Amino acid sequence: MTQYKDDIASLQRVKAAAGSSWDEIDAASAARMRAQNKFKTGLEIAQYTADIMRRDMAEFDKDKTKYTQSLGCWHGFVGQQKLISIKKHFGSTDKKYLYLSGWMVAALRSEFGPLPDQSMHEKTTVASLVKELYTFLRQADARELGMLFRELDAAREAGDSAKEAEVQNAIDNHETHVVPIIADIDAGFGNAEATYLMAKQMIEAGACALQIENQVADEKQCGHQDGKVTVPHADFHAKIRALRYAFLELGIDNGIIVARTDSEGAGLTKEIAVVNEPGDQGDRYNSYLDVEEVAPEDTAPGDVLISRDGKLVRPKRLPSGLYQFRSGTGPERCVFDSIEAIRAGADLIWIETATPSVADITAMMNGVREEIPDAKLVYNNSPSFNWTLNFRQQAYDRWVEAGKDVSAYDRADLMNAKYDDSELAADADDKVRSFQADCSRDANIFHHLITLPTYHTTALSVDNLAKEYFGDQGMLGYVAGVQRKEIRQGIACVKHQNMSGSDIGDDHKEYFAGDRALKAGGANNTSNQFS
Repeated sequence: MTQYKDDIASLQRVKAAAGSSWDEIDAASAARMRAQNKFKTGLEIAQYTADIMRRDMAEFDKDKTKYTQSLGCWHGFVGQQKLISIKKHFGSTDKKYLYLSGWMVAALRSEFGPLPDQSMHEKTTVASLVKELYTFLRQADARELGMLFRELDAAREAGDSAKEAEVQNAIDNHETHVVPIIADIDAGFGNAEATYLMAKQMIEAGACALQIENQVADEKQCGHQDGKVTVPHADFHAKIRALRYAFLELGIDNGIIVARTDSEGAGLTKEIAVVNEPGDQGDRYNSYLDVEEVAPEDTAPGDVLISRDGKLVRPKRLPSGLYQFRSGTGPERCVFDSIEAIRAGADLIWIETATPSVADITAMMNGVREEIPDAKLVYNNSPSFNWTLNFRQQAYDRWVEAGKDVSAYDRADLMNAKYDDSELAADADDKVRSFQADCSRDANIFHHLITLPTYHTTALSVDNLAKEYFGDQGMLGYVAGVQRKEIRQGIACVKHQNMSGSDIGDDHKEYFAGDRALKAGGANNTSNQFS
């Protein structure tokens, strides 16, 4: 028997034991509601999705074409529509995740209004968004199964046994919309204890993968902006352990930790690391500091001095009190930070780069994999990069190296639309198209994400609608630009009443009140125009 039929049989026994007061309770209806609510708690979701990620990581280790992907989502509805579209177009959610961006939480979800990506929003906001995303994904399950149950009833009423068997099979093998979320915990929002408490909230809401970065919590900056300040490994690793303890306390023993280093673009540190013996982590961290040798008589009051190889050196200190790293050490520090983060218990690493270059990413990952051969990377295919310009310039440089004629192109102006139909632009676009596959093969990137895509798609679609609707096109701006496309592309929310749960509500009314139910989905429902 299937789980659905098992539940019917089980609930019939429960009903019989309850006596006549349960005569109006239908076991099949209760079994349907149970099927439509597969996950009862966030911890169930966290365990289910952690198992998925661990399986996917093992498959990727064997086959580099089996990388995973996600898009950042800032609202439950956005995440829901993404997964509905994935199931529609690809038939499965396999290896397709959600990403929860701290940037979008700051910009779109704070009660203070739009904020910069500097960890200033409320600490509970990220966990609330995790919960919201999974609420909407579970509702997508309920909606899809509800439509299948209606098809099942129609097939039975029509006496179509073949259709009934087909629909029953779809119910028995229904794939949930619930997928892993990689959730951004920024720099931990405080000390290790604060990090642990926030991690528990996020895991309890359903997050199986937490991404934490090695910036100082009270000076945190967006990874693609200037002014980033990193912390010594001892501080960062304490927070990695805090995440692990949070997972273990809540029973998610295989939870995933993504350690992100912003060192490639971070030229500052707030602390000089503690050194216990020459060559240890602290000593190596300090070796990247920009220093000058001084004699004791050349020191000034308040100077901070380091003993190095029997000499006194003075780290360069800014008026802010921050210490400066030597220029050009970013990539080497990224490699060092990544290796040590994995040794401290991280499962995946995240390296921010200045440009989206397969060669640059691979070079850094080769350094990591010399020490840890199976090190896997999460990479941000960021909208902060100008992908068109970067890849056209990369194509231009390849052509120059190969001796091809580039006289028709101005390297500084390659974003110009006049080049859109050119051979060089086509070459660049081919490299953009294969970027994820190339990086996964060459740099061992397990997961590709775009942090802020739905922020940009929302802005673009609203701009197009506003331009047309408030302009000469009037209502045609909506009809031609939105609704007609929704209908022809089979967008689920063209029937927005169904999407918001109206049909589920009607089913429940019938369960609860039987023939007395006043349902919304009758002949006069204008949504029938979209059937």
